[in-house]
Amino acid sequence: MRGLIMLIMLFDHVREAIYLHVPLTDPLSATATEPMLFFTRIAAHFCAPMFVFLSGLSAWLYAHPAAGPRDATGFLVKRGLLLVFLELIFVNSAWSGLPPPALYLQVIWITGLAMITLGLMHRLPMKVLLTVGLLIVCGHNALAWIQFEPGTAAYSAWTLLLHRGVLLTEGTFQVKVTYPLLPWIGVILLGYAAGPLYARTMAQARRKQLMTMLGIGALAALGVLRGFNIYGEELPWVRGENALQTVMSFVNFTKYPPSLDFVLMTLGIGMLVMTRLEAIGNWFTRVCATFGSVPMFFYLVHLYLLLAIQNVLVSLLGANHGSRFGVDHYWLVWLMSLALMPLLYLPCRSFSAYKRRSTQAWIRYF
Repeated sequence: MRGLIMLIMLFDHVREAIYLHVPLTDPLSATATEPMLFFTRIAAHFCAPMFVFLSGLSAWLYAHPAAGPRDATGFLVKRGLLLVFLELIFVNSAWSGLPPPALYLQVIWITGLAMITLGLMHRLPMKVLLTVGLLIVCGHNALAWIQFEPGTAAYSAWTLLLHRGVLLTEGTFQVKVTYPLLPWIGVILLGYAAGPLYARTMAQARRKQLMTMLGIGALAALGVLRGFNIYGEELPWVRGENALQTVMSFVNFTKYPPSLDFVLMTLGIGMLVMTRLEAIGNWFTRVCATFGSVPMFFYLVHLYLLLAIQNVLVSLLGANHGSRFGVDHYWLVWLMSLALMPLLYLPCRSFSAYKRRSTQAWIRYF
């Protein structure tokens, strides 16, 4: 599952490499966004919540090996700190080159901070973790109205926790929070709480039944909340000029920060997909498993590859959109994404094999 969402993520990152001149809003515009771009972006919405959810689930598996329970605090805190470091230094440079014009605190940043938080909380009773996770995911939309004066400590703290915005400005340099932290703490706690479903004592049929019930339950809650525009998303859906625009409006959710409806859709469908993938063993699932075994390695390699491609295109063809090169048709984004998958598979397969053989502890973090 992790490898699958990483491949879906590739389509969105290729878009940011060669189709960035077509701006996207959050939420998207159901009337102004071409359908192929719209639904590819919606598919990419599954990546961050599923990756953070699976990080929580993986943390439970790490804390409950065959030999018996162990403390995962050190592993989670060290890995979280590494992710924060990589975001600040290497990921930001991969997006825009050196020196980066701004520092963006994005998905690797919040995954790292969420891991640190889970590392400090995971020994609490499971009921407490589940309750806190549910309260955060379900309740943070009710806090969206709270605002603070820019430049104050309260504004900075609230921007880090719940509001996307500029955290710091020094001359022309800015620190921007793209992924506020609080909702993602809720998601990683839910992932950890789902861990016992993957215990060795849990029968596969029972796990499939429970995961299916949870997925359908999340989508049923989404159907009620979204269908009647009750709660969980600030942008109400409306009937469009045709059925396609109506569907686009219905599934158009806020990602920054992730609304309750956003999480219900992504985790609900994600859990249903996980139940189906478990019973499938073919070349595609093996390829996905290879990518999923080296998530941080894949993330860094594909970002720097895209940066190199953008620089080569500018050198060979010239900048046709400001200082960047961009293609004029979105289908070319799909074509490049599909072409890059086998190119990225080879180094990922090699590093995955090295990771299994290596006795160096730091290798586990990639």
